[in-house]
Amino acid sequence: MKTISTLLLLFVSLMPLTNAIAQCDTIVNLCEKHITDQYISDAQTYRALLNGDDVAEFTITLYSGNTYRMAACSGTSDSQLIFRIVDAEKNILYTNSDFGISPYWDFFVENTMQVTVEAMLDKNKSDSGCAVVLIGFKK
Repeated sequence: MKTISTLLLLFVSLMPLTNAIAQCDTIVNLCEKHITDQYISDAQTYRALLNGDDVAEFTITLYSGNTYRMAACSGTSDSQLIFRIVDAEKNILYTNSDFGISPYWDFFVENTMQVTVEAMLDKNKSDSGCAVVLIGFKK
């Protein structure tokens, strides 16, 4: 009986995690529309569950001579995720909050660099959710 109770408790405790993973998968599928046929995905999916003022950080290496598209999504409609790209000295290179919380940004990289993508929810639209960042480079 104790084993059944333990298994039931484990199952019930994992249900929210399963729902969160399913939510992120749905958002990935919606976000992929921004990595159009002109771009090749880097085959990475950067994702994090966010609550309130949480900020997800993803470290990415960008290689010289490439044009990239970075897409950032949360929820079932565009413009719910604020993202910014900062360099090693924490200088902000881009933030979509300056551009109407655009769901993607196209940019050319002159020199190879490591950057951090910071993603946070737009507090006016959501207080929790899955943040998804996808990157593609131009063919």
